[in-house]
Amino acid sequence: MANIEPVAAAAEGRSSIPAVMEAFQGLAELWELSTEDQLLLLGSPGRSTFFKWKKEGGSIPRDTVERVSHLLAIHKALEILLPDSRAADTWIRRPNQFFRGQSALDVMRGGQVMDIFRVRQYVDAQRGG
Repeated sequence: MANIEPVAAAAEGRSSIPAVMEAFQGLAELWELSTEDQLLLLGSPGRSTFFKWKKEGGSIPRDTVERVSHLLAIHKALEILLPDSRAADTWIRRPNQFFRGQSALDVMRGGQVMDIFRVRQYVDAQRGG
């Protein structure tokens, strides 16, 4: 499972920015996200900004930290719902009736925080949370 502790700490202002990107990159690898998907999920920062964040850190907007926090919460819920880690990591690409046949990733590609939060609400509800 991706390490969510750095993001939780960063959301509370207790951690360095690179920890947020480190946690996100771990998740991006597990979910096999393209660079384009990563950019969309992070709120569409400029490409140079994105690569700077990955390499050096820098100033990350609160909105982006919130997005990463939701994404990691989705991952954690999926790990609970689907104990087979491969099934949990590929779930976001499978069509889902709740999302009218779209995958969770398709929904999150909408680019808004609410798109990510909608998926989080769904997996939290499935988990009974």
